[in-house]
Amino acid sequence: MSGNTTYLELSQDGGGAHKFYEVTVDGLNVTVRYGRIGTAGQVQASAFPTVEKARAAAARKVGEKVRKGYAPAVRGGRAARPVTRRQVASAPSTARAVAPVLWRFRTGAAAFGIHIGEDHCWVGNEAGDVYTLGHDGEVLARYQLPDGVKCLVADDFWIYAGCDDGTVYDLSAKLPFAAYEIASDVDIFWLDIHEGVLNVADRNGGLTVIDHEDEYQWSRKSTGSHAWMVRRDDRAVYHGHGSGVTAYAQDGGGELWHTATTGSVLFGWQEDHSVYAGTNRHVVQRLSKTDGAVEATYRCDAAVYSCATAPGGRYVFAGDCASSVYCFTADGTRLWKLGTGSGSALSMQYLDEKLYMVTTEGSLVCVDASEAAIAAAQSGTVPVPLDVKSAAALPTYAPATTVRTVTAPPASGIVVECVQESGRLRVHVVSDGYEPSWNVQFPRHIRQAGARYVVEALSPAASGFYRVRGEIQRLL
Repeated sequence: MSGNTTYLELSQDGGGAHKFYEVTVDGLNVTVRYGRIGTAGQVQASAFPTVEKARAAAARKVGEKVRKGYAPAVRGGRAARPVTRRQVASAPSTARAVAPVLWRFRTGAAAFGIHIGEDHCWVGNEAGDVYTLGHDGEVLARYQLPDGVKCLVADDFWIYAGCDDGTVYDLSAKLPFAAYEIASDVDIFWLDIHEGVLNVADRNGGLTVIDHEDEYQWSRKSTGSHAWMVRRDDRAVYHGHGSGVTAYAQDGGGELWHTATTGSVLFGWQEDHSVYAGTNRHVVQRLSKTDGAVEATYRCDAAVYSCATAPGGRYVFAGDCASSVYCFTADGTRLWKLGTGSGSALSMQYLDEKLYMVTTEGSLVCVDASEAAIAAAQSGTVPVPLDVKSAAALPTYAPATTVRTVTAPPASGIVVECVQESGRLRVHVVSDGYEPSWNVQFPRHIRQAGARYVVEALSPAASGFYRVRGEIQRLL
């Protein structure tokens, strides 16, 4: 450590917290670098009117971390915690015909994350790249995140990317920011967010629930491991793992039901009244959300990596490990099986008679799933797929590495303040026209008691809190 730098780490036995915190004082400036051990971390810089105030602020920051269990350490003494990536194999399709692919976009790395909204398509890969595209395949923007993207989830019109390093980024504005930090002992497999509540399924078959304030709520351990499915609604959390699907009360009150599926669950989907579990025993099973009863079984010819439905479950789609995609009626009747032409589908979503898939080749593929297009494909007539390319000047956005400071809020800016409430640091709105008692979902790592920040916009959430949209600036 240099004379002006203090480096601390918090690393607990058994795979718990595994973080570093570094504070550097340089004249009037204080720079804080923090994150998970083994990563470059994020940076926050602040300026103070005098050297004394800068040193005092740095001392407070160090003191706060020491009280939380951080201790002086040597950089590089500990390695980063290993991350489990899903190991998948993809064989050639045995289907006689190929799906009518309209366009495909190669992201450059294996991809699991997909979200198809009314306006845009989103795809995230293991290199940490997230792309937004139009429904016609035009690439509109790129987000560069610090670590590989596990999955993309939507909560109303907010979009979140869960990364290998345990950080969940809000991508709803041009500059992404860390909305949730998942403990290092949770080896993330899949995520879902519902009304600001984050639900995490992990390698050990665990389920962890974190609220919009990035605070732990409750956790459960299901009977099976390798939990690749988590879905949530107003009634329950549906957790799919090696031994089936378990439903838990949304408030953590206990298990509602458990259903042993035919094989280990590799993917999950939900509709209003049912959940769908794709398994390694070649089936998708539809379970009642009320009691877990098996309502229908959709039989494929190989292990099911992904599944999705048309609205209301009218059609059920499945992608297997042999590069094939299937369509079934609600009662389980197989309508068709076609080759993807781009590897096995690791995740999928249906919208407006189109089926979007991300594949083992790292491609986002758009398939024309209309009856006419499928009938033509089965007879051997398919369109020539458009191979989408990124523009050379594609806008690229990354999480801000520093928090800019301003001396006065812009005319359109909204002021929020960090306050201590019952021993916890909360954020409330100061500007007129907002409910001052509501909490604001705010990056935990930059909260400081008494500090004020300026945000571009706030959007109310159904559960009574505000979410930030746009850049966050520190108000001096």
